[in-house]
Amino acid sequence: MSTAEKAIRPIEERGYAHPEMLVSTDWVAEHLDDPAVRIVEVDEDVLLYELGHIPGAVKIDWVADLNDPVTRDYIGPEAMQRLLRSHGVNRDTTIVLYGDKNNWWAAYAFWVFRLFGLENLRIMDGGRALWEREGRPMAVEIPRYPEGDIVIGERRDERIRAFREDVFEHVRAGRPLVDVRSPEEYRGERLHMADYPNEGAMRGGHIPGARNVPWARAVDPATHTFRSAEELAAIYRDEQGLSPDDEIIAYCRIGERSSHTWFVLTYLLGYNRVRNYDGSWTEWGNLVRAPIER
Repeated sequence: MSTAEKAIRPIEERGYAHPEMLVSTDWVAEHLDDPAVRIVEVDEDVLLYELGHIPGAVKIDWVADLNDPVTRDYIGPEAMQRLLRSHGVNRDTTIVLYGDKNNWWAAYAFWVFRLFGLENLRIMDGGRALWEREGRPMAVEIPRYPEGDIVIGERRDERIRAFREDVFEHVRAGRPLVDVRSPEEYRGERLHMADYPNEGAMRGGHIPGARNVPWARAVDPATHTFRSAEELAAIYRDEQGLSPDDEIIAYCRIGERSSHTWFVLTYLLGYNRVRNYDGSWTEWGNLVRAPIER
């Protein structure tokens, strides 16, 4: 069934804990010229934006813009403030993120922005794929905006980010982990996704006790929109036994796919104790004396 044939259920009717964190393609189309809204495209394929993007959207390169060039970490508050101000983001601007691969990298940027306490964030449901399938306008012109005045505070990682020491403690305590990679990666048959380069892990497998829930199960493949809360609960709560009260760590290869699952659990299902382990398998698969399972 094509997107045109399958009606998309309105966001507010899907039972999400925080439906306000999503906006529809209709909403974005109505706000293309709204000075209080900044549309931001974040793609895995960093060349897509130049081929065409939502009119007025700016580009954030997840490699060059969000990551520290020397330390394996994210940029600091001063660099983040410069980045957002350069795109005309003000204190009262609503940032709407979208991208390719079912908003995979848009969710990653959303998570990084939340490390800095940004709250006025949204994700465009359906992402770039739905916008294109609906035949909506695309532009190649690169927009320029007046310098913004947003103020970025110190980065606070502890609430939504897990480090390897946290994962060791999590494993010892028997708390739930969610491995959002493909089943082949989870079983140790691959060190990377199919058709992708090896990320450098020495060993294949998964962190002991982790449950495998591939990230894309949260998305309807026909429309590229998020599944309803009822469907998501059937996957994470009923199938996997994850409770809203659980302290959960999600991981993948480098934290990008797991940020998508973090968004789903946190904002669509209302789980309040979810952290993303962005070191993920490229770190754990190389750690001396770190246990694995296959």
